[in-house]
Amino acid sequence: MSQDRDNSEARGPVLFAYDGSALAKLAIDEAARQLAPERDALVLTIWQPFDVGFVPADHIKIDAADASAVRRAAEDTAAEGTSLAKAAGFRARGAAVEGAPSWKGIVKAAEEHDASLIVLGSHGRSGLAGVLIGSVAEAVAGHSKRPVLIVHSKDKA
Repeated sequence: MSQDRDNSEARGPVLFAYDGSALAKLAIDEAARQLAPERDALVLTIWQPFDVGFVPADHIKIDAADASAVRRAAEDTAAEGTSLAKAAGFRARGAAVEGAPSWKGIVKAAEEHDASLIVLGSHGRSGLAGVLIGSVAEAVAGHSKRPVLIVHSKDKA
């Protein structure tokens, strides 16, 4: 039995960085496959006005300049992720947090909630796109003192 399965109750929650993307959903599924059932989890959606940074639940259209609309959409997106995490066997709760850049909000929340693991999907951007857009997963892994599980698309070689 893995060490995680032996010590699941003694550790902090799993923090899912959930942006509503297919990769974020895949990350929840993969974590459920890898971790002991019934772990506490925090499903976190980071938001910011103008540069939303997530795929709104139900793909609703929002005015990115309207901070209250963006916050509500982020809360709905976190709720969607929370439902997925619960269905996958986690004792999950959701949160929407304003943060820029996204990776800083994720790392800060992981510290504040004493997360035992950060789980997120990676779009695997490289080359010019990686330089210009950046990789949230890479930045989280590089700046967090906590373990990070990065889940890649199953389509990637």
